[in-house]
Amino acid sequence: MTEPAAAQRSADIDADVIVVGAGPAGSTTAFYLAQAGLEVLLLEKTTFPREKVCGDGLTPRAVKQLIAMGIDIDSPGWSRNKGLRVVGGGRRFELEWPQLTSFPDFGLVRVRKDFDEILAVNAVRGGAKLLQGVNVTGPLLDDRSGHIVGVTAKKDGEPVTYRSRLVVGADGNSARLALGMGLHKREDRPIGVAVRTYFESPRHDDDFLEIWLELWDGATLLPGYGWVFGVGDGTSNVGLGLLNTSDKFKDVDYRALLRRWVRNMPPEWGFSEDNMRGQVRGSALPMAFNRQPHYTRGLVLVGDSGGMINPFNGEGIAYAMESGEIAARTIAQALPRSTPAQRERLLRAYPGVLKEAYGGYFTMGRLFVEAIGRPGVMNFATRHALPHPRLMRLAFKLLGNLTDRRGDAGDRIINALSKVVPSA
Repeated sequence: MTEPAAAQRSADIDADVIVVGAGPAGSTTAFYLAQAGLEVLLLEKTTFPREKVCGDGLTPRAVKQLIAMGIDIDSPGWSRNKGLRVVGGGRRFELEWPQLTSFPDFGLVRVRKDFDEILAVNAVRGGAKLLQGVNVTGPLLDDRSGHIVGVTAKKDGEPVTYRSRLVVGADGNSARLALGMGLHKREDRPIGVAVRTYFESPRHDDDFLEIWLELWDGATLLPGYGWVFGVGDGTSNVGLGLLNTSDKFKDVDYRALLRRWVRNMPPEWGFSEDNMRGQVRGSALPMAFNRQPHYTRGLVLVGDSGGMINPFNGEGIAYAMESGEIAARTIAQALPRSTPAQRERLLRAYPGVLKEAYGGYFTMGRLFVEAIGRPGVMNFATRHALPHPRLMRLAFKLLGNLTDRRGDAGDRIINALSKVVPSA
């Protein structure tokens, strides 16, 4: 007498889907998969709470995702903002988040030290199982098909194996799983570096996220920007982001550049060594689909592991959560199919869905960062675009990817360009 299918299944696998990495991409994926009724195992190599290098700013795109998942953004620790304050070319002006039907009209700030934990707890609340302190070391492959059927890992220093029907790589820029499957990063895609620290400052409750468009290294204007984001807890997140499209990229000491930059700030802001809270820390920003394909042989990539950071502004959290939702929807449709061929057909459509959503826009972003990496272009753009408020409002929507499908003339221009430009 044959063993029941359910018994065979429970003996062979630990979950329907293993999600590696409990950052915004992984936890969002796990939440939506669990909500769809799938058994989900969410593996995190560290233990919460834990630090992540980030500006901590959340645009309306990210806020929309948080609201959709039922995150209580009115509880203590969330700091709202009205928009962006832009400083450059001798000018300073404020741009409020656009009034759209597709997105909220406010942004948030939340430190990554507990932001990721909030999303992970929400995934558990939604039905996922979270294991912390599990360091995934590589894919577990089927000898015959080459498909990934689980992961190898270490927990408490001991080797362990977890099996599943499908694996989601949400392990960030390290992309260990993708590398284990032979997926290397594309050298024709931009990459950024972000460094940041925290200062006790009276600017901690600023209503606007502040962006400085001019980063000078001596006489050289670098492609990138500095930021001052009030956290609302007595501190400000202060940092800078740079792109590799400049010839100076490899020669810049980013931490020293940040220290020189903040020394030029007004003393009353409190950005001094005595008021610094925490080290200056840095991280790479993989952009514009720098690792592809986003599905292959049972592995689905979401968030930074697939290079889903916006080249225009370095935003990653919104796209991490959005790609997690898209991936979960695809997986939830695919796994119940009766044959492997049917499942594969749906899963192989996932990269196309991502390219439809972001491909043209990311291509425009690549062209943008290549342009501002050329000597003189950034300086020209800063000095000649900033004096024109209407142009800056259009640029604000473009850089933030904040438009309505049937919006105003600016929305229609941006949406049309995203459709006609070749996909990333």
